[in-house]
Amino acid sequence: MRKLAFAVTFLALAASAPAQDLSGWLASLPQAKDYIQKRSSSYDRTGGNEDYRQVAPGESLTLLDTAGPGVVTHVWVTIASPERFHLKKLVLRMYWDDEPTPSVEAPIGDFFGLGLGDYFLYQSIPLAVGADNALNSFLPMPFQKHARITVTNQGRDRVGAFYFNIDYRSLSQPLPEGTLYFHAQYRQCAPCTANQSSGKNLTGENNYVWMEATGRGHFAGVTMSVLENADGWWGEGDDMFFVDGEKLASINGTGTEDYFLGAWDFGGKPFAYGLFGAPQVGPERQGSRWSVYRFHLDSPVTFTKSLRATIEHGTADDRADNYYSVAYWYQTEPHGSFPPLPPVEDRLPRLHPAGE
Repeated sequence: MRKLAFAVTFLALAASAPAQDLSGWLASLPQAKDYIQKRSSSYDRTGGNEDYRQVAPGESLTLLDTAGPGVVTHVWVTIASPERFHLKKLVLRMYWDDEPTPSVEAPIGDFFGLGLGDYFLYQSIPLAVGADNALNSFLPMPFQKHARITVTNQGRDRVGAFYFNIDYRSLSQPLPEGTLYFHAQYRQCAPCTANQSSGKNLTGENNYVWMEATGRGHFAGVTMSVLENADGWWGEGDDMFFVDGEKLASINGTGTEDYFLGAWDFGGKPFAYGLFGAPQVGPERQGSRWSVYRFHLDSPVTFTKSLRATIEHGTADDRADNYYSVAYWYQTEPHGSFPPLPPVEDRLPRLHPAGE
């Protein structure tokens, strides 16, 4: 009887599991679903095989425009463009409930973890890049009234073929009270400003900032790419999280490779796991390219008023490398102002020898 009661309880919980609850997928399959599965895609409306859209320079393409309530459960994109660094020049934006400013704003490559403008393959639980050049997100994105997703071509060349599938659930009932909204914010320093101090850092004043938010919510993770402007190991920076206006970080790490759950300079080998990885690893030399990610799906970093998530660029911020990142979090609306997106030319990964 106890086993039966446990099974019934487990199935009941699984039936109400969110779209990305891996443990609940199989268990919930026998349960009836109370949503309608829908998709917004680039399929050929004539019934032919030209299942793509072209995007002229300066043009914005709408990927999704639908009424709520609902939840975006999967985003798939692949791009055919002759322009180098089109991953840095196409800007992805997402708006929830007719808000005037986007909750997501990032170069499309950076959003999917490709922060240096080139494609590589990796797999994590929320984000993955498949062969060839297939960009995937499984991050759940709820909306109560309305959802709009766009991509804008800030490059010089026409995108010859932009394919997309946006899968979402149309709900018959409003979102549960207290549901938080998905946010993603792009940041960069190219180069970061080296701090020639005593080698001590308690306040994080000069740290690289992944994100700043006001409201109530939780930090879900970050993807980050680094271009080395000088020889040596760039990863002695500690992560520092300042929660609800703290002057001293209540979460303080022991090194960059430690935060991204590697060790010893990542051992010189790329790796990609469900919650953490370093899929792009180089030698410790000027010009080397690195990409890393960490997702806090097991235990997001919570905040009730504000959060400032940062990391040192070198020991006490003593290195002047190029950093590019996207932070992912959930929070109440309205959200705080995002920093202006840097101009296209400033987003391109260019070497600055010795941080000049």
